[in-house]
Amino acid sequence: MSNIDTPNRTPDRIPGPWDPKPEDPAVRAAPAAPAEIPVEKDQSLVWALLSTALMGGFLWWITGSAIVAGAVLIGLFVHEAGHALAMNKMGMGPARIYIIPFLGGLAKARREPKSEWDGVLVSLAGPAFGLLAMIPFVGVWMATGQGEWLMGAFFIAMLNLVNLVPAPPLDGSRALGPVLTRVHPRLEQIVLLVIGVAVVWWGLSTGRFILAAFLALSVLAHLKRGVWRAAWGTLSWPEAGKSLVLYLLTLAVCAAAALGALLPMVGGDPAGAVSLGLNSLGVR
Repeated sequence: MSNIDTPNRTPDRIPGPWDPKPEDPAVRAAPAAPAEIPVEKDQSLVWALLSTALMGGFLWWITGSAIVAGAVLIGLFVHEAGHALAMNKMGMGPARIYIIPFLGGLAKARREPKSEWDGVLVSLAGPAFGLLAMIPFVGVWMATGQGEWLMGAFFIAMLNLVNLVPAPPLDGSRALGPVLTRVHPRLEQIVLLVIGVAVVWWGLSTGRFILAAFLALSVLAHLKRGVWRAAWGTLSWPEAGKSLVLYLLTLAVCAAAALGALLPMVGGDPAGAVSLGLNSLGVR
């Protein structure tokens, strides 16, 4: 039982001369006790299973392959687990993972990051950790020679690569945005807005209407927020440099993993792998 539930039965007493007076500067300067952070209610097991089933069915419908759909679903969980592990490590936990039907997943922290640098690390942890989900699919392909398993590994890599696009609300916007703000606060808005509009156009032109609508709402929310990063401050120049290097390195590793999964399908031709990868995104 908490002390909130226990009524205070101590009778009122008359303040003595040793008690601090209300006008005492020390009393006025005393910091207020921090407010207790409310603990969010966990997602119910029924809804968690239902949302996962809906997402799996949707992936199966758009890919036409149970193996590829399963790969993307597993890759989604591992990607969000990377975010959650980083959040817990940075003191932002306990983090929770949610599957959002038809859209993807979400790792939600209980607390804000202590600094922009922590926020960058959390953003990049998902794509970097998410590549680990490729390992069992590549292993099964090596054992069986069935290309469908390799295609599953490719889509896992693409899931993490696409998340690094610097458009709201993808991980790339949270990793690269603070670097742009370090240069100028308005630069983040302009760059992320331009790329966001381009990504929305890509979604519409390739028939990914649900994703396009979701991204469009995120871009509009980005516009309404004005200048960002006021709450946590900005990165220092050394942190901005490290953030940019880590972002580019993660981007390169994800791209290399995606092309590596496609190379056996095109006879080891890098140009053919790039062309096949772009075709999978609807880019001709």
